Parts: sequence; C-alpha cells; structure tokens
Amino acid sequence: MGNTKERIMTAGAELFRRNGYTGTGLKQIVAEANAPFGSLYHFFPGGKEQLGEEVIRTSGMAYIALLDELIAPAPDLVTGLETFFSAAAEMLVETGYADACPIATVALEVASTNEQLRIATADVFTAWIEAGTRGIAAFGLSEADARKLTFAVVNALEGAFVLCRAMRDTEPMAAASDSCVAYAKTLIPA
Repeated sequence: MGNTKERIMTAGAELFRRNGYTGTGLKQIVAEANAPFGSLYHFFPGGKEQLGEEVIRTSGMAYIALLDELIAPAPDLVTGLETFFSAAAEMLVETGYADACPIATVALEVASTNEQLRIATADVFTAWIEAGTRGIAAFGLSEADARKLTFAVVNALEGAFVLCRAMRDTEPMAAASDSCVAYAKTLIPA
C-alpha cells in the first residue's frame, strides 16, 4: 500500500478528483489513507494547501504518461487521438463518472482564490501542452500546428469531462474525439 506519505497523497488525489479541493476535508483524507491525523502535518507542514500543491504537481505529471501510452504508439495521429478519447470515456464509465481530470477540478475551484494552487495547476497544464506538442509533432505536424491541436485536445477533453459527468453519458467525449480528429485531419501534411 506504500508508505504513509504516499497513501496520503494517493487518497488526496482521489478525493480531490472526485470531490474537489474545497469539498475534501483533511479528516477525510487521512481516514481514506488509513493514516494518523498528525502524520498529515508531519509530511505536509503547510497543511491542505501544501498537500494540494504536491498532489496537483504529482498527479498532473502522471497524466503526461497517458500521451506516451495512448497516442505515441499509435500507427497514426488519428488512431492515437481516437484511442486517447476512447480511454477517457471508458474510465468515466468504469468509475461511475466519478473520475475525471484531477487538475481541472481543482483549477476551476481555486483559480480566483488561491494563487499557490492556481500556479500549480497552470504549471501542470503548461507541461501538458509542451508534452502534447512534442508528441503530436512527432506525427509530422509543424510545432505550431501541433501546439494548436494540443490546445484543442486539452480543451475538448476537459469540457467533455464536465459534460459527461453531469449527463452521465459518454456522448460528449465521442463528440470531442470527432472534433479533434476532424481538426487533426486538416493539419496532417499530405
């Protein structure tokens, strides 16, 4: 199950993704982590805000791996994008629409109220855009076109997560996929 700090971070990530930052209490996190309450402040002397920042940065970087796992090995960009969006839809269904993007959930809550967490979410999104641009450019797109497509993919994915969770339906994810695939096809060199 990992050490106490890892358990607290895993529980925090899970609860922030499902309930949001403000909707998750410290007692809830340590209970989920099966950890003594005092251990939270031992590992995160800055309390919930420090835990939140570390969870955002750690889980955000883990999501970059999805590009390497789902898009990079695809035989072509279109197949990679379809696989990426399909995996997101499957995850939503498998978790009863509870698991979506942990970064967007927190970013929406804190962008105007907590500068430390806003910066952490912005840093993660920036890293996603940079990694996505590199990964998509590897399929033969110019860096500028790859960056535009990466923004479109992240925008579509995040919006689809919101709609899918609210509607309890993957149709918005399928529409996001179709839109991004259609856009990608306009950018793919002939």
